[in-house]
Amino acid sequence: MKFYMKKNVLIIAFALILNACGAGKVLMSAENSPILTSIDLVNIVDDKVQVGVNPGAFTTSTVIFRIPKTVPGTYSSDNYGQYIEDFEALDYKGNLLNSKKLDDNTWSISGAVQLDKVQYWVNDTYDTENDVEDAVFSPAGTNISKGSNFMLNLHGFVGYFDGFKEVPYAIQIKKPADLIATTTLSGEVGGKIDPLLDAFTAKRYFEVIDNPIMYAKPNTETFEINGITVTLSLYSPNDVYKASDLKDRMVAMMGAQKKFLGNVDSTKEYNILLYMSDVNIPDAHGYGALEHHTSTVVVLPEAMDIGRLEQAMVDVVSHEFFHIVTPLSVHSKEIQYFDFNDPKMSEHLWMYEGTTEYFANLFQIQQGLISEEDFYERMLGKITNSKFYDDSMSFTMMSKNILEQPYEPNYANVYEKGALINMCLDIILREKSNGEKGMLWLMKELSKKYGTDIPFEDEALFSEIVSMTYPEVDSFFKAHVIGTTPIDYNTFFAKVGLATKDVEKPTGYFFDGQVPYMDVDVQNDSVVFIRENIELNSFFNDLKLQGGDIFRTINEQEINLETLRPIIGESFGWTPETVVSVTVERDGEMVSVTGPVGQPVKKVKKIVALEGIAEETVTLRNAWLKN
Repeated sequence: MKFYMKKNVLIIAFALILNACGAGKVLMSAENSPILTSIDLVNIVDDKVQVGVNPGAFTTSTVIFRIPKTVPGTYSSDNYGQYIEDFEALDYKGNLLNSKKLDDNTWSISGAVQLDKVQYWVNDTYDTENDVEDAVFSPAGTNISKGSNFMLNLHGFVGYFDGFKEVPYAIQIKKPADLIATTTLSGEVGGKIDPLLDAFTAKRYFEVIDNPIMYAKPNTETFEINGITVTLSLYSPNDVYKASDLKDRMVAMMGAQKKFLGNVDSTKEYNILLYMSDVNIPDAHGYGALEHHTSTVVVLPEAMDIGRLEQAMVDVVSHEFFHIVTPLSVHSKEIQYFDFNDPKMSEHLWMYEGTTEYFANLFQIQQGLISEEDFYERMLGKITNSKFYDDSMSFTMMSKNILEQPYEPNYANVYEKGALINMCLDIILREKSNGEKGMLWLMKELSKKYGTDIPFEDEALFSEIVSMTYPEVDSFFKAHVIGTTPIDYNTFFAKVGLATKDVEKPTGYFFDGQVPYMDVDVQNDSVVFIRENIELNSFFNDLKLQGGDIFRTINEQEINLETLRPIIGESFGWTPETVVSVTVERDGEMVSVTGPVGQPVKKVKKIVALEGIAEETVTLRNAWLKN
């Protein structure tokens, strides 16, 4: 079965060119010939694959070859060149040319007028993640598992020559007979000359790295969603899951997304490449996803049960699919002309990631996949999580400098406060337009004006949005996105007749769901202590126990990890009247307490509807959540 939608009449010609002698290359220059690239997935050596990159003839004495340092969507410096080994530059007779490695990602090649090709070996990232302090995020990484799986995020395999990122690429992949490719890259799976050679083409280098390829044994499902052909390709190393296990949930979820988006239609094809990692061996452990224009790479643990897997796919894929709106349709010149080795970052992460994350939650309430209470709880969770970051940091300043300190550690806040910024903007737009306009309306209008091939000027976007909307939007941007003023979320909740209040939520005595209130000293499992910097439940508070207290005895039983376990088991049978005696060590002193265990609860915030509010306020809330 073939998993491609696009055809290219140059494929057969390309296959012939790849097998032609080097002497023929003098007929075309690097400016007008495709970069011919070969990847060998059959002859694996020490878990590495060989790559060849064959440009047209150069007229300069020196050329620079690069492997990306950073790629769009990662917002980190990953230096993919560190996985390149035995780099060689060869002339037309197969002799070595002089090449010098300038940094992790860059090679200078002398005598470029004689350059026939460069070749090198590529190591993968998945099985080295445990050995690297700042490992590549798995969905942006690479995998080489001989005969079973190849995750080709092509920025980890294929490089470019300075000044030639806009030149077409022709990629030939030699692959095992029983593995198939899933990709949205234009091409032909299996050629007439050799059925074990796949051939793909790209208009420019960005298109190469924007279309990952996963090779695996057939395990796919394809379905139609309102004019979009979606293919789910799944790799499960121990054959725990089939793509069919997730098909129904994906059809329902993506159908709801497309209904939410309406006439936003930037692609006719979309692929989901799901790699399930084996937790029992060195393997990928950076779980999540990375978006592309027409596909997403997802990495999740194979050990997940089906319920958690389905929910994870809903949360992760829904976010990535909404990236077809931004930045894939609406983006600045910094993204359109991305510099992979000296990137200039855009100041609009509040939109690229924040709008996307907000839509990934909003569509679920609007399409009836979750309740209002679920949606409120998610937004409250983001408010809580956002407080772990610098709440007074300018979002635009952080975004523009996201690869630098002190901004880089605040990146994850784009999924928390970034979504909340969009929630507040959505409420402002609904309020000022009598419920008719919101953030989805705004993004559709921006998509009409710009689209995938027309970038906006980074510094002009705010003025553009304000001219389309209201002065209140301008004030919000200046105070809370460009500026450093924290957002008072209660002000925006009040506009739609909501408020936050403290309520009591039942917990276990020693656990809040699956989250323990205790921890164990990693050096000595006889030291069990109450966790610090978390909100304790009433069981600990009523007994005047504190974070950092070390358990010494409970009901006269000396406490270590082993003796605590049966006491935790007994606690499931305690009644509120059960009396417990506890001795803890606090600051070097022994403290003993005795008292009833009570009914353990913790205080949490909850969003509730205000009573006695005006009808137009309720109408505004319904327009926000159900329009």
